[in-house]
Amino acid sequence: MTGALDYPIPDRLRQVRSDIDAAARAAGRSPSDVRLLLATKTQPADRIITAIGAGFPLIGENRVQEVVAKAAALATTPHEIHFIGHLQANKVNRLLGRISCLQTLDSVDLAHRLQARLDARDELLDMLIQVNVSGEPTKSGVAPQAAAELLDVASGLPRLTVRGYMTIGLNSADRSAVRAGYRLLAELRDAAISDRVPGAGQATELSMGMSDDFADAIAEGATIVRVGSAVFGPRPPALGAAATGSGAGVPGQGTS
Repeated sequence: MTGALDYPIPDRLRQVRSDIDAAARAAGRSPSDVRLLLATKTQPADRIITAIGAGFPLIGENRVQEVVAKAAALATTPHEIHFIGHLQANKVNRLLGRISCLQTLDSVDLAHRLQARLDARDELLDMLIQVNVSGEPTKSGVAPQAAAELLDVASGLPRLTVRGYMTIGLNSADRSAVRAGYRLLAELRDAAISDRVPGAGQATELSMGMSDDFADAIAEGATIVRVGSAVFGPRPPALGAAATGSGAGVPGQGTS
């Protein structure tokens, strides 16, 4: 979006939402089928509150430290927060109770750990299964062929509800190759439904696409796109110790 960083956050948001709507219509889809998640990694709370106040309450954080650090400042601003970074097992306790959805369930072990901790807290949590559609070793997520098994296991854990799938696109300038990865995620979802894998009927969300490629992701069926830089501009430095500790994020994961 040329010139997108020359005007205020609410204006940028309206432009991004307009671009999302146009991409949905071009794909023969309803714009209401695609939600905008604001990737707020390293963004200070005041900028996040401005975006929420403009009518965009769905945000995503990559690091447990940032979720915790911003919680007090965001407490009086109604919003929905998803966790979109790699979750280390030793960070689970700090995260639970602060998010409505974990978009990065990537192992049976993590599913069981979450179930145990949620059981102790008497809480439920929505999940997306993260799939590494590109096979790149720098990206987290289960292999495509293991996604159905993880869905089967997670759907049998009563504290977890799998709502769909998440992926990070191939790091490539080849748009057709990137789109192929997004198409694969949609095919995995549809195959699980066709094969009647337990839990597949409610696992319909596809979180894929970022600032540079969300139109391609929407064309392949994205229901959530994760956008940060197109709204907030270049990412500022990490927010002190709260954001730079050894943490729960793979660099760049889930961001835009």
